Amino acid sequence: MNVPDTALLVFARAPVAGQAKTRLIPALGPAGAAELHTRLVRLTLKNAVEAGIGPVTLWCAPDDRHPFFNECVREFGVGLQVQQGDDLGQRMAHALACGLRTSREVLLIGTDCPALGPDILRHAAQRLSENVSAVFVPAEDGGYALIGVRDGVPAVFDGIAWGSDTVMEHTRSHLRSRLLDWQELPTLADVDTPQDMQRLQQTHPDLVHGIIGLEVTS
Repeated sequence: MNVPDTALLVFARAPVAGQAKTRLIPALGPAGAAELHTRLVRLTLKNAVEAGIGPVTLWCAPDDRHPFFNECVREFGVGLQVQQGDDLGQRMAHALACGLRTSREVLLIGTDCPALGPDILRHAAQRLSENVSAVFVPAEDGGYALIGVRDGVPAVFDGIAWGSDTVMEHTRSHLRSRLLDWQELPTLADVDTPQDMQRLQQTHPDLVHGIIGLEVTS
């Protein structure tokens, strides 16, 4: 598939035990949740690089000083940036705006959706090149696993209750109110809660091998 040069931005937190994938701590323990997070980040970066649609940048939180981020640079050859903003909407808007300074189209993804493989990323980039204002991969929890924009960043992130099950619904309303067109690819599942772990064990057993029930040791 012939796609234009598209910047691909990956949002990720530092894998600090007790601070990463906190909703999975009841199932995995703090260390297990942090280890799963590192594996998800690595898989996401692998998929992003293999997609081959343009430069990949890892946008870090709360900063880029954790050694894991430098490991990602060495392993995948990605750039590093620090997320900036008071909430997720501000951080995404800032990153998308930065990406559009050097690329015509920008895709932004998180690291919670292991099903977001290279083919889907290429498909999203292709859809975005067809002159729509935005493209999304909705998530089953009501948010989205991917957002892509071109030709400027519309103010579609204002007033959204991040982490709720209405994120995609409110984003659609904002797009309609601004008379912007968009396309949606098939909905995918995130890995956020203990209930998601059973499916993850079936679809990506390598991601959870040796982790289940791992607790912090001292």
